[in-house]
Amino acid sequence: MAIHDITLNTLKGDLASLGDHKGKALLLVNVASKCGLTPQYEGLERIHEQYQDRGFSVLGFPCNQFGAQEPGSAEEIETFCSTTYGVTFPLYEKLEVNGEGRHPLYDELTAKADAEGNAGDIQWNFEKFLVSPDGQVVQRFRPMVDPEAPELIEALEAQLPA
Repeated sequence: MAIHDITLNTLKGDLASLGDHKGKALLLVNVASKCGLTPQYEGLERIHEQYQDRGFSVLGFPCNQFGAQEPGSAEEIETFCSTTYGVTFPLYEKLEVNGEGRHPLYDELTAKADAEGNAGDIQWNFEKFLVSPDGQVVQRFRPMVDPEAPELIEALEAQLPA
């Protein structure tokens, strides 16, 4: 299945697809509101703002599979993200990234290996996947890689549409 063909729901419950973002470079991130890595929202929002006019977007996918660190309702998640971190990038419905209930999006994403050559399950909240404008998963960054790390920014800039 192509990334752009995958359907899901926005955080507000509206039907959407990643095809809505075709032609943009994307950074897909499984996010959580009560995690030690939650301050990464700040960097994610900064790169979203910095590059959005150049054909880039961060997309957030709340997930409660790691230490139950995203227990809130859609409304609670949206309020937390907007008021605490000023998040303006799109957020989608809470979904599972590992196991039998893994969303089809994460079936595609987890097939991509990280810099050490390891593919497979998501390790924790804030794992990041860079997707090219034509929908190819081009790079995987593990949770501890800061959204503004030089290697992530360099990879992101290389994927921006011409």
